[in-house]
Amino acid sequence: MPLVLATIAAASAAPDTQVKHHHQGLHGYIGYRTNSPPAGTAFNMGMGFYTAVWPLIDQPLAQFQIGLPGCWILPDNRDNKSTPLAPVGTRAREWKERGPTWDSVFQTVEGGLGYWRGNRFRYGAPKFSLNATPQCYDYEVGSPGWSFFYDTEALADDQLGLAQLSNRLLIPPDALPFKGQPNGEFMGYTYLALPFTDPVPDGDPPTGSHAWTCFINTKNFKGPIAYYVPETWSKVGKRFDYPFLYGRGLDARPGIMHGGAMEINTVPCYEQQTRAGITYSKIPKLQFPVDRLGRSLLVQQVNYYSKEALYNDFLAWRKGGTPCSGSFAKKGTWNAKISANPTRYSQAKLPLKGIDQLFESHAYSPQVWGIRWNKLTRENRGAFPQYFRHEGDKRVPIDASEVPAELSLREQRFALAKRGQPFTSPKRGAWTHPGPALGPYQVELADGSLVTYSWYRFIDQPTFQQYQWSEQKKARLQHLVEQIHAHWPIDRDYMAPPAEGELVSLDSALIVTPPRGFEYGYVPIVTRQEDAQ
Repeated sequence: MPLVLATIAAASAAPDTQVKHHHQGLHGYIGYRTNSPPAGTAFNMGMGFYTAVWPLIDQPLAQFQIGLPGCWILPDNRDNKSTPLAPVGTRAREWKERGPTWDSVFQTVEGGLGYWRGNRFRYGAPKFSLNATPQCYDYEVGSPGWSFFYDTEALADDQLGLAQLSNRLLIPPDALPFKGQPNGEFMGYTYLALPFTDPVPDGDPPTGSHAWTCFINTKNFKGPIAYYVPETWSKVGKRFDYPFLYGRGLDARPGIMHGGAMEINTVPCYEQQTRAGITYSKIPKLQFPVDRLGRSLLVQQVNYYSKEALYNDFLAWRKGGTPCSGSFAKKGTWNAKISANPTRYSQAKLPLKGIDQLFESHAYSPQVWGIRWNKLTRENRGAFPQYFRHEGDKRVPIDASEVPAELSLREQRFALAKRGQPFTSPKRGAWTHPGPALGPYQVELADGSLVTYSWYRFIDQPTFQQYQWSEQKKARLQHLVEQIHAHWPIDRDYMAPPAEGELVSLDSALIVTPPRGFEYGYVPIVTRQEDAQ
């Protein structure tokens, strides 16, 4: 063979030793399931639990998304066996594998702790965000003004769905940061259906009374922060001229809740091949909290709630009865038993094998779930494997010392997240008519962002302006919220306190005090979030 041709052939056969980069470094779910409430009971009006808060990564990374243990609440449509809940034209209807009813992607309440690719202001620790999918994943509602990190422009007026309830807490679009560097302290949160308004069975569209309300429990803030307006769920039937959906949304149906998980979505990865043709890969260091007993406790006290927890007392109060405390009654609380789900991991769609030899999903008791470490060393305490060797159709974890010296893989550094564009709201429509009563004000948060907010009368906030409600209905709702502000402080336990561990603290800059004359019936609505630098 001529020398030139031999050289070309040798080059084409040589392994590619260049470092490659992609964002499929890790995928999978680390989760748990719970048993179902006894047959014939009605513990389907809420779900809550405590979840650990910790920095999964030590620096804010670009293109990184992992949710810490969260939940999914669906409307209970188990009576429907064949009719599609996702209308033709919706995004979810294209997901044929979810048919024939598409009940799992019709409507959801989601959210929780995590890192999301759409975060504009990352700071190391995770954040807490609400989220809901009212219309078959056509859009999502993550705060009183914005989607779930998909856009920095506010949602259209007729897509707004979350009503700010607290007069003491800011809810910025880039989610709620925490104080300091939490390391395994717990945050409690519960979604509970409450009747802020009466059902409207003959409305256009017909609408139920379930307002799914988010309560949180931290060291420096306790209580409800916001709720999804019932019409958020009912209007999909009208939009698509699909009456079958009336009465099937979360405004009218109880919820289905079966457990939760860490959703590992997008993780950057480097790959490099040796001269012998063996490929190795690297992902960022993922760290879990480990207590003095060597345990990683991630979730505890998963509770399901019936109307006896708060709904009935709240309704009686709204109808003219004695103000209720807001604390969840034990008679309406059902303590679920937790069991661990088996875990599967993949990298670039190939399975990762051998992870369970290092650690595994584990229920420490019927009320506590987390990770059990089978190999826990002082040098690698609570860390997910970072390096992998490719062996045929699988990839196996290895120590850093096993990466060949000829490779530069260990020296590779993952790109840090950059500061994002501002979240903005329009100076027209629902945001200005009738508009704020006082402001604007500004505060700098722990994530390095600057938040601008104004005080709106509760019923005047942007979310409600799309509805043609009577003055009487608006006045009743406004009066109820004024009573809530007067009777429900932020230092009372609404959820039962955690059995183990300490509570985490929110960034104290999120907690505000209403100006004089605005103590009751006014809420701080965020109108902008930008880089403070």
